[in-house]
Amino acid sequence: MQYVRLGRSGLKISRIGLGGFSFGDKAWQSWMLPEAESRPIIARAIDLGINFIDTADMYSNGVSETIIGNIWPDLARREALVIATKAFGVTGPGPNERGLSRKHLFDAIDGSLKRLKTDYVDLYQTHRTDHDTPIEETLEAMHEIVKSGKARYFGMSNILAYELMRVISICEKNGWTKPISVQNHYNLAYREEEREMIPLCQLEGVGVTPWSPLARGFLAGKTTRGGVTGSERAGADPFIQRFFSGDADYDVQDAVRALAEVKGVSMAEIAVAWMLSKPYVAAPVMGATKPEQIESAVRALDISLTADEIAALEAPYKPHPVLLHL
Repeated sequence: MQYVRLGRSGLKISRIGLGGFSFGDKAWQSWMLPEAESRPIIARAIDLGINFIDTADMYSNGVSETIIGNIWPDLARREALVIATKAFGVTGPGPNERGLSRKHLFDAIDGSLKRLKTDYVDLYQTHRTDHDTPIEETLEAMHEIVKSGKARYFGMSNILAYELMRVISICEKNGWTKPISVQNHYNLAYREEEREMIPLCQLEGVGVTPWSPLARGFLAGKTTRGGVTGSERAGADPFIQRFFSGDADYDVQDAVRALAEVKGVSMAEIAVAWMLSKPYVAAPVMGATKPEQIESAVRALDISLTADEIAALEAPYKPHPVLLHL
């Protein structure tokens, strides 16, 4: 396993991150994995040297955190892991059990720590932008959560470039802790982050940990031009066809497939290798429903792509509307 600093911080994370979205309650999504089925995946990830485990309090209404919290103590020392979670989503029926208000963030971090069975998280992230709460209130609360020791660092997810620049400016003005990372949607089939967000992150020293590096399985060939699905998730996830169904998207998929055949590796490994070739990507966050999928992601660390191969993968791309920055 390779490790890299996250942004300009001293925190070192594995170049492959394990996402916790798949761990949860089948009543929330039909393809969620209960604890018994999640354990072999988390165990294999840790065995392969993955120390970065990312989840969110709203995944399966907190069940993802509970599963991770039940499993990690059997597998690793707390100091060996980088556990990350996020806040914003609904965690209860009350009007203050959602969003990024001071009240909710203070309640949410305590709830996450209890479910994760830890005294602190290494990285606490805002999951969305809260347009109902002054950004200063959110940032001061995150600063205080870090200073309290309940989180070691804070980051942001699903944020626009102008919002991140405003956040950095406000934190610098007030002497508050600045975000060390951004976790946005980015992969070979969705590259809009290259316009503004990624250059900004490079300029400001903010680490990039993209979610959906396989475009919800699209880049692994889980759907085809004919609409054929190759997994339960691909058949149940409406966002795959909504986001990746144009001719140019399938041209990107074809380019991945062609290079995978030439190199004798899987499509998923090519898609991850492309992401790892980008110096600004610290670690793609990989979801998994089988241990073999984590093994595949780790194998991508050993795949070197030439400049011509990267150009061939990128050539079919056509611009997309900005997605999921809510």
